[in-house]
Amino acid sequence: MQILEVAISLFAKQGFSGTTTKRIAEAAGVSEATVFKHFATKVELYHAILDLKACEGGMKTLPWEDPKIQDAIERSDDFEVFFTLAKVALENQQEDIDFMKLLFHSAFEKHELADMFFAGFVSQIYEFMGSYIRRRQKEGAMRSVDPKLAMRAFMGMLIHHSMNNILWDQGRRILDISNEEAADEFASILLNGIKR
Repeated sequence: MQILEVAISLFAKQGFSGTTTKRIAEAAGVSEATVFKHFATKVELYHAILDLKACEGGMKTLPWEDPKIQDAIERSDDFEVFFTLAKVALENQQEDIDFMKLLFHSAFEKHELADMFFAGFVSQIYEFMGSYIRRRQKEGAMRSVDPKLAMRAFMGMLIHHSMNNILWDQGRRILDISNEEAADEFASILLNGIKR
């Protein structure tokens, strides 16, 4: 576990190609042989990081497993569904900054971790929420709009907000609001666009 945590921190700062197993071993206080005993290659170590994050809930909590979202879906409470999704996503993104940076690095380096995360997490959110939007459209509660496009707009608000807070505006000079306030506004903006 310590090797993984150290690796996450180093990969987040230096990327995959800029981080050596020797440096990981030094920072973890173990020999490089110990690193290779647990992880045969650096790629295997990268895979283990994604597995660790998936076990923790793909950045702590998988939205579709959140009891509040499940309850809101059963009650067809559109605002609560999107508000809770937004709040969970913002909290996860901002509480695990090293993992977010690692994902950015992996995307820029065109490393398979980015594709693995997209396939294992992002695409599942699109599918899960897309099915909810389609259901609500059939029930006449939402206008006809491509659910993937609606989710792209919604996720774009969330990710851009977190990226600003994580990368560019850590002092919150442009917008200093809580995750709860941001989730409330983003859910309202989306629903005002797609509700009938």
